[in-house]
Amino acid sequence: MTKREQIKQSFLAKMPKDAINQFLSKDTTPIPVLLMSLVVGVLAGFVGTYFEHAVQFVSETRTQWLKTEIGSALPLWLAAFIISGALAFVGYYLVHRFAPEAAGSGIPEIEGAMDGIRPVRWWRVLPVKFFGGMGALGSGMVLGREGPTVQMGGAIGRMVTDIFRIKNDDTRHSLLASGAAAGLAAAFNAPLAGIMFVVEEMRPQFRYSIISIRAVIIASVSANIVFRYINGQSAVITMPQYQSPELNTLWLFLVLGGLFGIFGVIFNRLVTFSQDLFVRFHNNDRKRYLLTGSLIGGSFGIMLLYMPELTGGGIALIPNITNGDYAAGFLLLLFAGRIVTTMICFGSGAPGGIFAPMLALGTLFGYAFGLIAQQMFPELPITPGMFAIAGMGALFAGTVRAPITGILLVIEMTNNYYLILPLIITSLGAVIFAQMLGGQPIYSQLLHRTLKNEKLRQEDLPRDGN
Repeated sequence: MTKREQIKQSFLAKMPKDAINQFLSKDTTPIPVLLMSLVVGVLAGFVGTYFEHAVQFVSETRTQWLKTEIGSALPLWLAAFIISGALAFVGYYLVHRFAPEAAGSGIPEIEGAMDGIRPVRWWRVLPVKFFGGMGALGSGMVLGREGPTVQMGGAIGRMVTDIFRIKNDDTRHSLLASGAAAGLAAAFNAPLAGIMFVVEEMRPQFRYSIISIRAVIIASVSANIVFRYINGQSAVITMPQYQSPELNTLWLFLVLGGLFGIFGVIFNRLVTFSQDLFVRFHNNDRKRYLLTGSLIGGSFGIMLLYMPELTGGGIALIPNITNGDYAAGFLLLLFAGRIVTTMICFGSGAPGGIFAPMLALGTLFGYAFGLIAQQMFPELPITPGMFAIAGMGALFAGTVRAPITGILLVIEMTNNYYLILPLIITSLGAVIFAQMLGGQPIYSQLLHRTLKNEKLRQEDLPRDGN
């Protein structure tokens, strides 16, 4: 062996060891931070999963009461009104009395906390959001549980840092973001979407670093493991599994994305308009606020009996849509009706999210679009269910402006991995059209509105004192 070959072999033998040592010397991730992110993920997984079970228990108990005790003593519609109104009253009262920041989705509050401009009173938010959400969602209102689980997850992240007396601002920030990711992962059995939601949607607030990214991943994965341990590993939505669409139909997905981009801007404006309308009506007076919320909850109790498709978060409705149970005309009517009911429930300030209602709206319009396209272009191999799934991601992208999160969320929720290309096309089209129209992401709008109203209230305090 020549001297040159000996030097070469010596270098190759040393290189892996030196590379590993160099990597380890640069890896300064504090192990306690990762362990705390694991704790945050596990706790958020338990809270998020059992929050779903609690809402389901309340809904089933409400139905059982209607069938037995109360339903036999009162007219069915009156019993439904009283039960749902009482459940909604619990949610509205807890929010107004103990934690106003728990109203609505709660995601803007976490984003504000990550920016250091909103407090995280976890000792109030956790019980109020959990039990208040049980009442509001259990009453049959058009609300989702993903917003509450994200806010509760973030609150758990802050709780852990307070318990361990963490003073480092970056660590507190990382665990807050980890809790938010874990909350979404536990809500929808979607760990990748939970990670990407923080990285993409919360990108203006999220502080990118090796530590923060690892903490978010660990929390999201551990929360999802808890969810799967309790609920099983099946997808959240049971629906047909589709193959990749034909290439000559892809342009239709771009058209659908453009329509959702336009609608996304309108939808976001309707949300803030409905919130402002309710505030002007009750003027933050507790009696008016509770009376309004109870009447809304009671009304949805009646609707549960006669028009259940217009009530609830909408996740349970999605399989029925994709199974072809409805005609295009009825789907469009249902789409319009659920827009109204979504604005009423979310705009009123009830403790519930808007993710699930948006996914249901996307499915409704997407499937109707597919049916209409099938009639207009009979020569094309069109499967309406594909457009329903693409619509779910497109509306999310058009309103939240997080297309990658929307794509991952829909794929993980439905297990339709072959539809990634049409999902990308539709979501990209929605984002481009929404940006062209100048619309803002929904959660940014809600956070700005919260900060504006808070500033106005602070300015009015001295006047009231005089």
